[in-house]
Amino acid sequence: MSRDRASSMDGDLQQVFGAPVSALYEAAADPDASPALGRALELRSFLALTEEQVARVRNRVHADMDPGRDMGDLSADQLRFDAQWLEAALEARDGYRAALGELLRTMPPPAQQPRPVRTAQLRATAALPASAAPASPRAGAARARRP
Repeated sequence: MSRDRASSMDGDLQQVFGAPVSALYEAAADPDASPALGRALELRSFLALTEEQVARVRNRVHADMDPGRDMGDLSADQLRFDAQWLEAALEARDGYRAALGELLRTMPPPAQQPRPVRTAQLRATAALPASAAPASPRAGAARARRP
């Protein structure tokens, strides 16, 4: 997960869960952590990575278009490719933002979220009566007709 990268929705996560993102990642490692927290942090990690990709393409385009750069170095094909890359990265970013926003809007407040209950696995140890014993392999088989 992208714990070290900032995302544009870190403030929303902190507001909803009431803790900084770094503390949320620690809380998510707890076996009793809310599934919603795990999903939110997973989406947040994807968002942070995608936002980094957007920034890299943007910076590359800015560097290519620098006024001090030789015009002979410009490549329309490279700029078209960067535009396609940027469009894909922006679409992914918008999708992750929408999904994370929807999750944060629809999940119950952290105080009301049900915690998983751990129960011991019970085993049945009672003996079955003879009438409940498994049938023999030939039970129910049709008898062969005799000529």
